[in-house]
Amino acid sequence: MTSFVSHTSFDCRDAYALSEFWKQVLEYVDDPEDGNEPGHDECWIQRPDGGHPLLFIEVPEDKQVKNRVHLDLRPSAGSQAEELERLLGIGARQVADLRGLHGPDTGWVVLADPEGNEFCLLGPADH
Repeated sequence: MTSFVSHTSFDCRDAYALSEFWKQVLEYVDDPEDGNEPGHDECWIQRPDGGHPLLFIEVPEDKQVKNRVHLDLRPSAGSQAEELERLLGIGARQVADLRGLHGPDTGWVVLADPEGNEFCLLGPADH
């Protein structure tokens, strides 16, 4: 017997706002049978095909330290630079630029969502 990942949860101050940000980042959608609304203290989003969902749960405390677990993202189309520009445009904040760390076309950019949760933007899968 083994376990499997049911979903990934994010503690946050504003579940609705953060779920809306991540829907734009990942092109996710609300659960078609239980849509999210402002003021909800739990918001569920998922891939349109029902794949790996994210759950945003409101908690009273603010984020204090660096994440120990984070998401690594790759652009689904276009370059890393184009995707970085898109993510910054929808509210991500750049934390560190580690592109070129191991030579040309290597490395990643560390970003944070509007509540400070870090995630990384890698290059396209073909690099």
